[in-house]
This record gives sequence, structure tokens and C-alpha cells, in this order.
Amino acid sequence: MDNNYSGMAVGVFELDNLVACFVALDAASKAANVKIQSVERNRLKSGACVKMRGSVSDVNAAMEVALEAAKPLGKVVSHTVIASPSEDTEIALKMTINK
Repeated sequence: MDNNYSGMAVGVFELDNLVACFVALDAASKAANVKIQSVERNRLKSGACVKMRGSVSDVNAAMEVALEAAKPLGKVVSHTVIASPSEDTEIALKMTINK
């Protein structure tokens, strides 16, 4: 997959620590055909938010595996899958990268 995420589902999860995020994203990328779009550190705490892209079924499968892998290492703060992000949502998703 290239960096053109048009038409792809997005899965987003936030964990309370960065180590758990890396373990979770590794498990997610091995479990399904997803591409990690970004990892954004929480500025106020030690956690991070991960965005991954792919088909709805791949993102759902990757999300399930990621959250299970993270459980022993940290707290899942939140998570969601957006099957078909709107154009405005895509703009907002890009705005937070590298911030």
C-alpha cells in the first residue's frame, strides 16, 4: 500500500503508554493487511494514538489483535474503526500527524 489512503477504512486506538502501542501496532501489522499511518505521542502523558489503514475487514481484524496484545502492557484508553471516512475526516486525520 502506498500513502494514498483514499477509500480505506481507518482504525484508531489510544493506549496509556508508548511501549504498549508499539507492541500493539506490531501485532496488528502482522495479523492483517494494514498500513500504520501514524503514531502520535500524547504530549501530557506517556501514551500514544495509533492510526492504521486498510480494508474494513483487515482493520477490524488488526484492531482486535492489537488491543489483545496491549492488554498485559497497558490500558486501552479508546479505540474505533471508521469504515469510510469523509473528506473532512481525512483532512482532520492528516492534521494531527507530526504535531
